Amino acid sequence: MLSSSSRLLRVLSLLQTRSHWAGNELAGQVQVHPRTLRRDIDRLRQLGYPIHASSGVAGGYAFRAGQALPPLLLDDDEALAVAIALRIATEGTVGGVEESSLRALVKLEQVMPARLRRRTAALRSAILPLARVGPTVDADVLATLATACRDQLRIDFAYQDRQGQGSARTVEPLGVVHTGRRWYLVAWDPARDDWRTFRIDRIAGAPVTGTHFTPRAAPEGGDLRTYVSRSLAVSPYAEQAKVILHLPREAMAGRIPPSAGLLEDIDEGRCLLQCGANRLDWLVYWLMAIDVEFEVLAPAELTERLRLAGERVARSLARPTPRDATSS
Repeated sequence: MLSSSSRLLRVLSLLQTRSHWAGNELAGQVQVHPRTLRRDIDRLRQLGYPIHASSGVAGGYAFRAGQALPPLLLDDDEALAVAIALRIATEGTVGGVEESSLRALVKLEQVMPARLRRRTAALRSAILPLARVGPTVDADVLATLATACRDQLRIDFAYQDRQGQGSARTVEPLGVVHTGRRWYLVAWDPARDDWRTFRIDRIAGAPVTGTHFTPRAAPEGGDLRTYVSRSLAVSPYAEQAKVILHLPREAMAGRIPPSAGLLEDIDEGRCLLQCGANRLDWLVYWLMAIDVEFEVLAPAELTERLRLAGERVARSLARPTPRDATSS
């Protein structure tokens, strides 16, 4: 039989694993009488945990949001995951959370048992973040956008495009995507009558939420990572190419990030690359640099540029090596 305090922790842990527990089922999990469970629930409420009780056939208990943040119960793996996330957040791409992340990490480590502190210390010494690359986004802006996506609220903001041109936007936000270096908002833009991808660091000032909207069918079947990858790798560029690479997609995925090009399976030994650039000469250089056999499907101009580049290399290699002027 669990002690009273151990039983309370067990009840609390179980309540956090589901959105709803039937009373008899929860009592069975804790191995107590339903009356004892009710007393435990009352005790947890007194401690500040917002537990909702419902009666009837579908009655039971559920964890609900409260007026203040109660203590959290984390198992070893969860505590370790939170510690890692907080450590990364101190050097991350979201501005305004570094100091609060560090404070939370210190608090968490203070109450950790010795076995977890040793594991956390080992991870801290092993994880060495590089210097921050690229722009940061404001944590409050990110939270406002995420809330608007969740609650399906239109949002107004001032935006600056890649050419530095400013505009006022009113959009229907769908989701927020992080590519590893930058944060993007995917939203329906009624003024353009199409889906758009917005770099969140280019949003000026605080976004303002508006009225509720009816959600539309999401692009790419709801796979927003693929949609953003396609937007970054292909759509913005004047020159777009399709190239067959003579290696499997799995092998090329390590060399070509989603933001640089989209890869699709063809067969066991080949994959299709879709990519873009502002100049075809850049694609010529890039295709030669990735060190793989390839076939250009489109555009025809890219094939011609590659042919001319190959001829230039051949001529350079065919020239006799100049004699060293200092040799005898």
